[in-house]
Amino acid sequence: AIFAFSSCYRQPPKAKMAKKEARSKEVVTREYTINLHKRIHKTAFKKKAPKAVKEIRAFAQKVMGTKDVRLDVKLNKAVWMQGIRNVPVRVRVQISRRRNDDEDAKEEMYSFVTVADDQTTKGKGTTIVQDA
Repeated sequence: AIFAFSSCYRQPPKAKMAKKEARSKEVVTREYTINLHKRIHKTAFKKKAPKAVKEIRAFAQKVMGTKDVRLDVKLNKAVWMQGIRNVPVRVRVQISRRRNDDEDAKEEMYSFVTVADDQTTKGKGTTIVQDA
């Protein structure tokens, strides 16, 4: 049988890909709500907090498009606050894509993840933070 591929399987045009790459080089700060509960579901008790930290790192890598992700000490403390087993269900984080000042760095951008000031998550989606 011959399968006809629909248009959803085509690669995006080169112009769109270039635009996306250019967008990933901008310096930007956004606030996200990360649902840790679904990301560490079915994880052994003694691995919950470490896996939550790894999942936050993976989330930041995905949304910001940078391999280099740095986590703030406050964020680590917020995840580990209730112990290794009782990780918060959701955490509100502020992720900023910044320029790498290192000359010998492999990438020109890195992501810095810190815990947001306001931890209420109801009705809040992704918001762009304006630098003051």
